[in-house]
Amino acid sequence: MCRHLAYVGPPEPLGRLLVEPEHALYRQSWAPRHQRYGTVNADGFGVGWYAEGDPVPGRYRRAGPIWADQSFADLARVVRAGALLAAVRDATLAGADAEAAAAPFAAGPWLFSHNGAVAGWPGSLDRVAGSLPAGDLLSLEARNDSALVWALVLHRLRAGGTGPRALADTVLEVAAASPASRLNLLLTDGETIAATAWGDTLWYLARPGGGTVVASEPYDDDPHWQEVPDRTLLAASGTDVLLTPLEDPRENTLVPAATAAPAAKEPRT
Repeated sequence: MCRHLAYVGPPEPLGRLLVEPEHALYRQSWAPRHQRYGTVNADGFGVGWYAEGDPVPGRYRRAGPIWADQSFADLARVVRAGALLAAVRDATLAGADAEAAAAPFAAGPWLFSHNGAVAGWPGSLDRVAGSLPAGDLLSLEARNDSALVWALVLHRLRAGGTGPRALADTVLEVAAASPASRLNLLLTDGETIAATAWGDTLWYLARPGGGTVVASEPYDDDPHWQEVPDRTLLAASGTDVLLTPLEDPRENTLVPAATAAPAAKEPRT
């Protein structure tokens, strides 16, 4: 159910991260190596990136497969950015809402992606959706589970929550309402990355030359890639990565992410 990637660090051509590596997101659209659900991510794609001096990202999204878009390869070759978020999509309901359903979703400085699926959608989240202001529901960009999850995250961000806190609280709320859901979320504001591993694979790479990549799976065979344990919150900058356990809401004792004991910063090697 999708592959995604975020990067913050020194400016790079988009293609160096998304197209050129042997197992780049481009290739993951038809030949992922670690995808547990689905095999082909051909139901749309998107990339959002930050131009120098502009905190609001630009986006390029399409409803078809990334390999069929000749314009993207040319764009990725020449556009440089110090932060980006990109995704290729395997839709639960192919064709629904066309490119509007393709990540990344965006608001202000934020870019967001959801790799997974909400079990029992849409009925399983009726109560959760009802907690949102009516305006948030009316402004949903698409009629899919990822768009609603994004609305829940964005509501928390607008209320003053940090990126990691907004993701953690959203995952725990949705998982409590729909326990079988897979909720690997990815969020960036162009300076930091927040992500959750909840039901699918997540990896990160602290690049020797600077910068941090967080992705559904490694885009090459660099031995420095680290797998993130399931039920974990990741918070990263261009220089540091912090991992914090997320507690399953089905357990008897629920420890909020803000008070859970964090793992030590991962050293660069």
